[in-house]
Amino acid sequence: MGEVIVLDLKGRLRLGGRTIELHKAIRTLVDEGKTQILLNLSGVTYIDSSGLGELVSGQVSVMNHGGVIKLAHLTERLHELMSISKLLTVFDVYDDETKALATFTGQILKIVEPRPFFV
Repeated sequence: MGEVIVLDLKGRLRLGGRTIELHKAIRTLVDEGKTQILLNLSGVTYIDSSGLGELVSGQVSVMNHGGVIKLAHLTERLHELMSISKLLTVFDVYDDETKALATFTGQILKIVEPRPFFV
């Protein structure tokens, strides 16, 4: 959709499997300079902590390249998990794909120097 890449995710996002595919897809897009990404999660039937971690990892990677990942069509269960884990503060989340796409228009993105992360 213009400069925005929409990825329609389906199935289970869990350790291995689709999580690896999502990681590769985001890495490929970033390498191609495509850093405005909308993830349509309506087809996600299950997500575990690895899947949630991959969403966050993808967001950090994209943000480090001046972009953003936004989420659309969270299932009720996924919305609940993201609320409990406070991840709703990390992502822009939309119920409507058209509205989500409109938020990318005219968005000024700036590259922020990555800060070290210590555990």
